[in-house]
Amino acid sequence: MSGKVYIVCAPSGAGKTSLVRALLAADPGVRLSVSFTTRAPRPGEAEGRDYHFVSRERFLEMAGRGDFLESAEVHGNLYGTSQAWIAEQRAAGRDILLEIDWQGAAQVRRLIPDTVGIFILPPSFEALAQRLRSRDHDPDEVIALRLTGAKEELAHVAEFHYVIINDVFETAAHDLISVIRAERLKTENQLRRHGAWINTIK
Repeated sequence: MSGKVYIVCAPSGAGKTSLVRALLAADPGVRLSVSFTTRAPRPGEAEGRDYHFVSRERFLEMAGRGDFLESAEVHGNLYGTSQAWIAEQRAAGRDILLEIDWQGAAQVRRLIPDTVGIFILPPSFEALAQRLRSRDHDPDEVIALRLTGAKEELAHVAEFHYVIINDVFETAAHDLISVIRAERLKTENQLRRHGAWINTIK
């Protein structure tokens, strides 16, 4: 049985990364896809853990070879998901989580139709702006760009299967974990995993 692909999408500042970390800590059965990006590392980010940081030239070479399952340009930086790694993990029956934007999500859905999309929302647009300002590592013009991008991102919320409001972090983390567990318990998925045993008692 192939592993399931989950996409978590959110505007910058909605708390997506922290929620994903909480999910991965609670559920070792989920593997995080580490994207390739041309942007510079932020303080505390590590190569291979947060992203694979590459030059624009190398990224374009990889894209030209068809190395990416999806790719997109966000705020002037390129991001892409390794096609080979995703195929390998799914073939081994492992569930995969992608942290990508709405553009990448649309590309993945076309290639893997049963992908499950989860959208993270802030409690308000004002709260989102405040979170971005409190980071203290982006200049005002970058924050303004991210807020403009957030409005475009939010316009695609209806394309996703689940929506989580990240107001109280513990509640939102529980909601995200619950989505993954609920998907595994769907009848079609349980029949694929345990069909041989279920058929013996029919």
